Amino acid sequence: MMHWHAYQWVGTGTDRENEAERRPSSPAYASSMVPPMRTGDWLAKPASRIAGTFHEVEQAVGWLAGEYGKVRDALPSGGVPVEERLDSARDLLSRGVDVQWGEWLHGGRFVTLGVICCPNRHTSHP
Repeated sequence: MMHWHAYQWVGTGTDRENEAERRPSSPAYASSMVPPMRTGDWLAKPASRIAGTFHEVEQAVGWLAGEYGKVRDALPSGGVPVEERLDSARDLLSRGVDVQWGEWLHGGRFVTLGVICCPNRHTSHP
């Protein structure tokens, strides 16, 4: 049965540029805090990285809304209206499509908020 795992990361843009550690083939991948290049590869990270697990789409969307609300004041611009983002997430997750939001924050930091479908139809991880 489909469920969803939530992941988040906040770090510097410089850390995010370290593409080697963002690929599961890297020996440093499992211990690296940076987000993966492909959304489904979050599932190859240690379970301790999971910020939440949800069995209902609305729970996952609620998590996205809450976490986005925590960083919203640090965004340099308004970006996409949050209700539009949440409506899209609701639609995508219900169809088995991962949702990952990435935003630049003030001071050269970057935030990633992701809700990943499990099982994942784009990547296969145990």
